[in-house]
Formats: sequence, structure tokens, C-alpha cells
Amino acid sequence: QQLSTSEKINLLLYNSPGVERLGIPKYNWWNEALHGVARAGRATVFPQAIGMAATFNDSLIYKVSTAISDEARAKFNAAVTNNNRAQYLGLTFWSPNINIFRDPRWGRGHETFGEDPFLTGCIGTAFVKGLQGSNPHYYKTVACAKHFAVHSGPEPIRHEFNAVVSNNDLRNTYLPAFKKLVTEAKVGGIMCAYNRTDSLPCCTGKFLLQDILRDEWKFKGYVVTDCWALDDIFRYHKFVKTDEEAAALAIKANVNVECGNTLKALHGALGKGMVTEKEIDAALKINLEILFKLGWFDAADINPYSRINENVINNNAHRALARETAVQSIVLLSNKNNVLP
Repeated sequence: QQLSTSEKINLLLYNSPGVERLGIPKYNWWNEALHGVARAGRATVFPQAIGMAATFNDSLIYKVSTAISDEARAKFNAAVTNNNRAQYLGLTFWSPNINIFRDPRWGRGHETFGEDPFLTGCIGTAFVKGLQGSNPHYYKTVACAKHFAVHSGPEPIRHEFNAVVSNNDLRNTYLPAFKKLVTEAKVGGIMCAYNRTDSLPCCTGKFLLQDILRDEWKFKGYVVTDCWALDDIFRYHKFVKTDEEAAALAIKANVNVECGNTLKALHGALGKGMVTEKEIDAALKINLEILFKLGWFDAADINPYSRINENVINNNAHRALARETAVQSIVLLSNKNNVLP
């Protein structure tokens, strides 16, 4: 209630400047933890996601993501102590990528868990649970399943591509892993994709973000756009003509965080009656709830994750775990020459 309209809109951006007068520090929501947190400096680097899937060992991957989130918390705790709020030091990770890898020409296939919806759901669920922790009151970190939905190429035209898919293929190939991560792993975030699915832009379409995600699956977390995806709505998809229309549609479709700057156009959209202050409040409420659950506004001594220190980063146990994961990811493709018995 104490926030101005401008402050509310700024808190919907991925690089939020915060609100100093209310004790809300600046925060950059963009961070990655697909196979380690090396973007924030020294860290244990685990095998790529496609290698994790090749282990067929979800309990092992749970250990991997637990180690990753330990290192992430340690880096965050140290950064906050030094009043360092830089990008890649936050606790909201835009991982895992659970798109289905059907076409080997897609350049991002290595960061998925492969072509099988069931395996992707199992490995992805374990990964999310390890990242988010098991405390009933606090998130250790917040995972984000991406890219929702039917996003697996072609990469060069992803900003204008319309993925036409049958209901059977949608429900049995592209959505099962997302559903499992939402309903079983309780993933805290979902990233909407650049493309259109059956002609509706993924980041403003009511069918995906409201009908399926919120209503059918009862998702309670935050939705973030892929980076500058809202620009695509009016620049490349030509779904609407202006940034104000795109911004209003995103809020009405339950987008909470934008990676980009289009939501700044909410000022104009609000003045033209395209969106209401109440709808902006509803979007922002979820963002603030995520930050509360990360322990932002509580004393450190009551959050168990605040006690994780830098001794866990790239330690011997984590290095051994990375090696074991690499060993288990090895797949024998052929033994034609009888090298092995």
C-alpha cells in the first residue's frame, strides 16, 4: 500500500532498483544454475544437463542440485554481507531447461534432459527439489522451469516462430515435464517462451499461462518472460501494435517478472485504461512473496540457509560428486569390436 505506481512497475523488472525507503534492496532476478554457479566466480562445475539425464539416476541428480544450491547460498550470503547486489549473485535461478530435445539441429539441446518426457520429468523434479530445499518456511534458492511451452527450435526464428502442435502432442510430449515440476516438485518459477504456440504468444497467451498453468495445475509461483520476449509480441509476432498493449496483455496473463524493459510501458497502458492498478498489484504480490520465502526480510539467524558459508564452494566432496556424475553419464553406444566383454 505504501508503494507508488512507478515503484510497483520497477519491482516487476528483472533488474529491479528496489525501494530504499521501504527496505527493499535492489535485486537482479537473472541467475543461472544449470550445472553449477560458475557465472558468479569459482564453483564446482557439474556435467551438462544432457549428461545428467544420461545417468538415469534421479537420486544422484538431487545430490548434484543440493550441492549447487549450497554453493549458491554461500555466494549470496557472502555478497549480502558485502552489500554486493550484482547480477548472478541472487537466488532466483532460471534453471532447469525442460524443453523436449527432438531435433539435433537445435543448438540448445545440450542444456535439456533429452527427448523423453518421462525421463525429463523425473530428472527435472529431482533437480528442482535439490535447488529449492526442504524447509517448510524458506526456499534455499528458487528454480525456474523453462521455456513454456513447445520451445525447441528452430533457433534462428524463435522470436517469430509459431509452433503448431496437436493437442495429443502438446499433452503427451511437451507439457508432462512442466506439469510434474509444478504439481510434484512445486517449482517456484516458470519462464514463458519466445515463440507462439498455436498462434498465441507464450508470454501473453491466456491458454498456457492462465488456463493450464494457474487454473489446471494450480501454480502459485512467479512467471518470468524470456529475455525481451515481450518486445517480440509487437515487433516480430505482430500480435499487437504497441509496447503498451504487449505490457497490458502480459500482466493480464499473469506475468510477474520481465527480463526486458517493455513493462515500463505500463505507465501509458494504465493511463489509457488497458490495465488496472489492481492487476499490477496482483502481479507484484507474487514477486514479493518469493522474496519473503527466500528470507529477505527476516533476521539471518532464523533462516537456516543463512548459515551456509563459502567453505562449501568447490570443496572436495562436491568435486568428487561431479566426477561421479560424469562417470555415470557415460553411455556405451557400440561394442562392435568387442573391446569390452
